[in-house]
Amino acid sequence: MYENTPRHDPSDDSAADYHPPELVGTVVRYDGAPDECTVYPRDATEAELLTTWITAAESSFVDLEEMR
Repeated sequence: MYENTPRHDPSDDSAADYHPPELVGTVVRYDGAPDECTVYPRDATEAELLTTWITAAESSFVDLEEMR
């Protein structure tokens, strides 16, 4: 989420036009090491991409069905 984007309050009717940023992910595959997925806002500028991303290693993810 953008650093200056206010959190959405579903009880606030004035926030009806709120749209969270669209996120994209890029997977980098490594030989001999866990793959990594980096998630970032689709419309981020080059400057914003320096600070608005998160990367997780393959071992950080769990199967959704197993967690239900």
